[in-house]
Amino acid sequence: METALLKALMDKSFYDEHKGAACPTKIFSSDGQKIKAVIDKAMESYKRTMSVSEVEALFIAANPTLTSAQRIAWKGLFDKIEREPPMGGDVAQDVLMALFRESVGNDIATLGLSYMNGDGSDLSALRQLLDNYKDNFMPNLIVDWEDVGIDAILQGAEMETKWTFNVETLARKLPGVGSGQLVEIGARPNTGKTSAHASLIASPNGFAHQGANCMILCNEESVRRVIARYLTACTGMSMKEISAHKGKANKLWAPISSKVKFKDATGKDLAWVESICKSYKPDVIVLDMGDKFSKVGGWAREDQQLKANAIYARQIAKEYGCVVFYMSQLSADAEGKIILNQSMMEGSRTGKAAEADLMLLIAKNPAVQGQDEEDHQRHLNIVKNKINGWHGIVHCELDPMTARYSV
Repeated sequence: METALLKALMDKSFYDEHKGAACPTKIFSSDGQKIKAVIDKAMESYKRTMSVSEVEALFIAANPTLTSAQRIAWKGLFDKIEREPPMGGDVAQDVLMALFRESVGNDIATLGLSYMNGDGSDLSALRQLLDNYKDNFMPNLIVDWEDVGIDAILQGAEMETKWTFNVETLARKLPGVGSGQLVEIGARPNTGKTSAHASLIASPNGFAHQGANCMILCNEESVRRVIARYLTACTGMSMKEISAHKGKANKLWAPISSKVKFKDATGKDLAWVESICKSYKPDVIVLDMGDKFSKVGGWAREDQQLKANAIYARQIAKEYGCVVFYMSQLSADAEGKIILNQSMMEGSRTGKAAEADLMLLIAKNPAVQGQDEEDHQRHLNIVKNKINGWHGIVHCELDPMTARYSV
């Protein structure tokens, strides 16, 4: 069966139809894999149907160190391939599917054994395997192609900006965000990172007011303090004013109280985040702080670990159709600067930046001598933008008493 399949693959039209994931080299025996590798190279180089004798000649030329005995053994195998009767394309396809199904089964069984032996700490490897082949055992043969009609393209563009920004200067340049996107927000300590997502979600015309189901997972600041910032952002009242006017505050808070969920996620990783997304299906999820959801250990360098974390966060956004806001610290290079760039993300070289659909870095004015109070002006640096391509700086004000960003 294997020799007949190898002979079928020497036909250019059959090869083109079944190359790639539909016919991985690993489904063949060790000898068959070596011949398959020669066929792959020949098809790439010559782009035509190859005879058995041509593949044999290429194989011998690629292995000049074969002994006389080995050459005789390989010639016997090629002679066997030559004698194989032609295999119909439909039969060959069924054979490929059977072998491929067996190969996938072996991969799953291997993963199962590793879990039984305690080698796997989460299901990410199995999830990736299932994602690769979820459409079919022959993924290259059955493809659900995207709709390229004008209406579908326009609808997709609308989904890119489903949730609009409520900071006027930002909204002028960037209409909003949509499902499947990873948004990274970075700033130096005490600049207003938590207030930023509280304002974007809970203040007037924020995501929650637009109907988005929002989930805020906190692993740095106390979750009760984060909830308090959302309350002040929503009501526009300080905590002291809320305490004095509970009825008014409750009336303002009630419309979005069912749209925001909070959880202390200290010590949790992104596998846990994924399980939460699967169960609760948020439209917007905030990881505050994103880097602290990273697995510890297993990486030679910290930047590799953080890149893998960002990749996982983006996969969650795409798989579960939500927007992931990934909050991060900026390095000391950003201290006292208004103009910021991607390289200032703490602990990461270009790994985190490479995965972001949108990267927004927050700066404040540097302190000057004799200044009695902190300047509340904030500068939003859009340093990466796959949504509409605009890059630059917009300016706004932060009210520390209400956690609101406004113009």
